[in-house]
Amino acid sequence: MSVTPQQVAQVYREADCLHDKAAVEAAITQMGVEITARLHDSNPLVLCVLTGGIIPMGQLLTHLDFPLQTDYLHATRYRGETCGGELHWLARPRSAVAGRTVLVVDDILDEGVTLKAILEELRSEGATAVYSAVLVEKLHDRKNGMQADFVGLTVPDRYVFGYGMDYKDYLRNAPGIFAVNGM
Repeated sequence: MSVTPQQVAQVYREADCLHDKAAVEAAITQMGVEITARLHDSNPLVLCVLTGGIIPMGQLLTHLDFPLQTDYLHATRYRGETCGGELHWLARPRSAVAGRTVLVVDDILDEGVTLKAILEELRSEGATAVYSAVLVEKLHDRKNGMQADFVGLTVPDRYVFGYGMDYKDYLRNAPGIFAVNGM
């Protein structure tokens, strides 16, 4: 179901701010400290999960002051919708992961299906260690056993957007983490 920019603007106006810009930036800084402590000597390949991971990864990288390489992958279950479906690989990393420490950066850990499939694929391609970092983790019991290694913030089990997460392909640029009312 497509929406108009006016409908999106109304959703934004009516949304609840769960974490403002300052809280998100503080969480990203803390994630950088934790990741640096754990991976600074591992020459990691840091992979951005498109499209939602762009903003969290871009900001996180400025807090990782050690040698690393970056690349991206694109696997999705949402394709502009508010409910996930089958996993689709749109782009795999160009960099070889075999023999590497890999850090996958994504926007949110919800049910964990997408992230778990990505991590399993990287392990099957021979990565020696695979870590995951998410800006936001939803608080519920439907994570299919998935836990991220690094988590910035937690949110209630609501539909959220901002800092990379979208509402029907809009609002990834919202300066905070917001929850849609009525969903």
